[in-house]
Amino acid sequence: MTARISVAYKGKKPQYMSKGASGADLFANLKEELEIQPFQRVQISTGTFISIPPHYEGMVRARSGFSFRTGLFMINGVGTIDSDYRGEIIIPYISLAQEKIIVQPQQRIAQLVICPVVQASFKQVHIDFRETERGDGGFGSTGYF
Repeated sequence: MTARISVAYKGKKPQYMSKGASGADLFANLKEELEIQPFQRVQISTGTFISIPPHYEGMVRARSGFSFRTGLFMINGVGTIDSDYRGEIIIPYISLAQEKIIVQPQQRIAQLVICPVVQASFKQVHIDFRETERGDGGFGSTGYF
């Protein structure tokens, strides 16, 4: 399945790095190196602007190798780009490293995954929540392994 996505970019165009890649790499749109101190929060420009069609979304994820090597983690875990958003894709990172990190201009810093979306119709109703074996147990209540 292919979705047509309009894209404008300053710097490098998003790029799939392998034939089977689900995410297109996004690149740091920097004029010079960016120095990030331990526990510092930053927003890194990608210079990428996209127009996503209705019933699709863009999910921005950290590149696993980038995060593992640098200690940079996306503050919001996975970013959501709605189909009506028209701004630049900016990546919010926090450094969990013990030393400063340097991000290079045009370094691959995140991935963009385009996915179909279904919007639900919500209707308030009275629900009789009957007791189940699990009940309201969450966060590991069904086991850890």
